Amino acid sequence: MSEENDPHFVALLEFLQVERGFDFSGYKRPSLMRRVRKRMQLVGMEQFDRYIEYLEVHPEEFVQLFNTILINVTSFFRDEAPWDFLAKEVLPQILGAKGAHEQVRIWSAGCASGQEAYSLAIAFTEALGPDAFRERVKIYGTDADEEALNVARLASYGAKDVETMPPELLKRYFEAQGNRFVFRPDLRRSIIFGRHDIVQDAPISRLDLLVCRNTLMYFNAETQQKILQRFHFALNGGGKGYLFLGRAEMLLGHSALFTPVNLKCRIFAKVAQPGAPRVRPPLADNGNGTDLMRNDRLRELAHEESPVARIIVDGNGTLVMANQRARVTFSINPKDVGRPLQDLEISYRPAELRSPIEQAYAERRSITLTSVERRFQDGERQYFDIIVAPLFDESQAPIGVGITFLDVSPYSRLSEELQRSREEIQTANEELQSSNEELETTNEELQSSNEELETTNEELQSTNEELETMNEELQSTNEELQTVNEELRQRTEEMNHLNAFLESVLTGMRAAAVVVNQNLNVLVWNRRAEDLWGLRVDEVQGRSLLNLDIGLPVGQLRDILRPSISGEKDHQEVVVDAVNRRGKSIKCRITCTPLVSASKHRDGAILLMEEVAS
Repeated sequence: MSEENDPHFVALLEFLQVERGFDFSGYKRPSLMRRVRKRMQLVGMEQFDRYIEYLEVHPEEFVQLFNTILINVTSFFRDEAPWDFLAKEVLPQILGAKGAHEQVRIWSAGCASGQEAYSLAIAFTEALGPDAFRERVKIYGTDADEEALNVARLASYGAKDVETMPPELLKRYFEAQGNRFVFRPDLRRSIIFGRHDIVQDAPISRLDLLVCRNTLMYFNAETQQKILQRFHFALNGGGKGYLFLGRAEMLLGHSALFTPVNLKCRIFAKVAQPGAPRVRPPLADNGNGTDLMRNDRLRELAHEESPVARIIVDGNGTLVMANQRARVTFSINPKDVGRPLQDLEISYRPAELRSPIEQAYAERRSITLTSVERRFQDGERQYFDIIVAPLFDESQAPIGVGITFLDVSPYSRLSEELQRSREEIQTANEELQSSNEELETTNEELQSSNEELETTNEELQSTNEELETMNEELQSTNEELQTVNEELRQRTEEMNHLNAFLESVLTGMRAAAVVVNQNLNVLVWNRRAEDLWGLRVDEVQGRSLLNLDIGLPVGQLRDILRPSISGEKDHQEVVVDAVNRRGKSIKCRITCTPLVSASKHRDGAILLMEEVAS
């Protein structure tokens, strides 16, 4: 069993969904496991089941875990070239298709801390002007990470966040407040932020532009297909809806939903789906309502009594009508009307109908299947010509198909007799048929090679997405390291300042100051101590005070050091005979006080030594 299918890891994913509503089952397992293990290492966990127990005891850990999984790597106008193309080519298309006062709706899905949504606001304000932007444009920024959304709602960013912003745009759209830059409040009101899960939640609809950059690459192929179908539904049709993706997302396998506008910039347009049902507009009232009703009834009777079997299927694939001949011939129950055609036997016997129906929609013409054989249990056979004709409304939009079954059994029997007479000719054509078979074999080999190339291309695309995912993880880690490095730099400056302050204090003291730890090793030895005893700080630091060869009777100090360190006494003073570095005999007063830490623990002793008059 592979590590990705580890039951303990699967149990962790289920636990997250039950406890916090996050469904990570659609994420690519390798990158998901890397992010989870990274967080587990920070809290000292190695096993998934132990980490579940840790989450149960420490609910605040959920926030840290989600922040680690949901990589919030973003910036203003990230990847400059696609944004330039969007501003110069796509925005004019979107705005040109709109009325002068018609609203423009934009969705930034997976917006993280909001830079992408504000980039869109700047781009549309540049195209429309501030007044028209406030009046017409509505931008929806969504993400699954509530903490990132809180940052987005504040619209306040540090100098590092806006360093990629062109200076003229920064000046025009942001207000400096101390060391922060705040997006213009009058434009901010046109941007709405909210939590949204693109896998589970219903999409925002009637969109002109949907921006989802470097988000799809975190999901597996099945979940990507599900999300893209929702995106397709959310966008306006008629070539007016555009999708803007990240550089690792190419949609090579989704040409039925989106067509590239600029593949290099990852901008796509929505593809209209054929055969969508349309509501038939009501007939105009010409004052002859009774005649219209009578004519409708007449048409229904004519359809019902037709000697040719005929059924009607609407755009949703539902059987809406079957005349008497069709019901008798194909054993259609009146209750079958209103059921999906695919649930009925007639959809695949005597012929598979779904493919001809799709072809009729796509080519907007009648599709004919000739001499379709229908066999009965007694061995008898029946032959049909099947005509699948698309039906259109007044606007020439397809609303369904009519399927007619013509019984051509007599002609088919005659055809069989003619077939027998052609057998001799068929023998002469065997060589030609052999050549055709060879060509078919070659064609199959080419088709197989083409499929292999497509598979390789999909594998390369998957690898590219995985590499881009790892790149963003590395970028996120680098940002974290930069933050830690900045904190360390600040602490180092503070420590250097404190050390300089302490050095200044020790240098300014008239008395010799010596600090020792619990083992009586020297920690501090100021300049006055150097002058008094003749040893430099590098010669004594780390050595035992009692082992120093100086003119001070250090052996006599043991009796005052031990009580101070043990806590028996807080302050002691003694005068001893000593010899300074110049060889002069002196009286030396030694004051001993304990070295107490912030936790009230005695870590050593402080000795102040000064010469006293004899």
